[in-house]
Amino acid sequence: MKIFAAELLGTLTLVLFGCGAAVLAGEHVGQLGIALAFGLAIVAMAYGIGPVSGCHVNPAVSFGAFVAGRMDARTMLTYWVAQFIGATIGAGILYLIATGKAGYDVAVKGLGQNGWGEGYLGEYTLAAAIVFEIVATFIFLVVILGSTHVAAPTAMAGLSIGLTLTAIHIVGIQVTGVSVNPARSFGPALFAGGEAISQLWLFLVAPLVGAGLAGMAGRTGLLDKDAA
Repeated sequence: MKIFAAELLGTLTLVLFGCGAAVLAGEHVGQLGIALAFGLAIVAMAYGIGPVSGCHVNPAVSFGAFVAGRMDARTMLTYWVAQFIGATIGAGILYLIATGKAGYDVAVKGLGQNGWGEGYLGEYTLAAAIVFEIVATFIFLVVILGSTHVAAPTAMAGLSIGLTLTAIHIVGIQVTGVSVNPARSFGPALFAGGEAISQLWLFLVAPLVGAGLAGMAGRTGLLDKDAA
C-alpha cells in the first residue's frame, strides 16, 4: 500500500504541475517554463517518494524496469494501476481549478493533452509523433536505468532524470506536447475528450515501445561497461 500510495501521489503531482503549467500559466511562462515544471516535478518526487517506490510515476518506466529484469510482472501491474489512477485524479484536480476561471472551455483551451496533426501546436505529422515518442522515451529510460544502476551515484539520480525530462520537453512540446508517459496522457485525455481520446492510442503504445527497447538494452548489458 505504501508503494501504491507513493506512485499515485507522484503521478498526480506530475500531471497537476506539468499540465497545470501549460493550462494555467502557459501564456506567462512559455514552453521553457512548462518544460521546467515537468522536470522539477520529477526532481521533487524523486526525492520525496523515491525511497518508497523508486518514483516511476510512469507506466513506461515500470515496463522498462520489467523488461530489464528489475521488476516482476505483478509488481509492474500494481505500479500501473496506481499511476493511471494518480494521473486521472491529478487531471481532475486541474480541471476543477481551470474551470474556476470565467471563460475557460476545455474543448477550446484543453487540459494539457497530447496530440499531433492539424490544429495541434506545431502541426507535426503522425509519423513525426511516433518517431519522437519512441526515441524520446528510449533516451529517457536509458538515463533512468543508468542513473539507478548499482554502480551509479544514486544521490544524483533524481536531478539527472528531471533534467532529462526537461530537455525532452524543450525539444518536443511542439511535436506532441510530450508524453513519454502513458498515464500522463491518459488523465488529461479523459477530461479533454474528442480528438485527445481518438489519438490516445499513440501515447499508450509508443512510450512502451521506446521503454521496451531501453529495457532490452539494459537486460542484455548493451550499455553496461562491465557486461561481457
